[in-house]
Amino acid sequence: MKTTVLISRVLLGFLYLVFGLDYFLHFIPYQPPLHSGAAGEFKAGLMATGYFYPMQKTIQILGGLSLLINRYAPFSAVVLFPISLNVFLFHTILVPSGWLMGVFLLVPNLLLGYGYRKYYAPMFTVKPLL
Repeated sequence: MKTTVLISRVLLGFLYLVFGLDYFLHFIPYQPPLHSGAAGEFKAGLMATGYFYPMQKTIQILGGLSLLINRYAPFSAVVLFPISLNVFLFHTILVPSGWLMGVFLLVPNLLLGYGYRKYYAPMFTVKPLL
């Protein structure tokens, strides 16, 4: 399991760091696709807020760095999970042609969740005592 966690942590950290930085620095030469229908409306709504993408990409960069240097990795895996899940759902439901990217983010994130499960156990306390 240690090897699985290491590979998942490095893969997920690298993907989030690279794509988070690319949002700000534009070093990957590609043209983002123009989505139509529900996918286009969803993306336009998020972009119209003005804050969502910069906030998300900053979280991706910080989470990716955290995973790569193995500091606060269980916390970062939890913080990045909603992003991984949303990318997976967006690319499987709204834009099925990009489903593979969603898998590359969700599977390592799920494997990290399983590998770090002992760190998450206290969060599942039914009734905490104060």
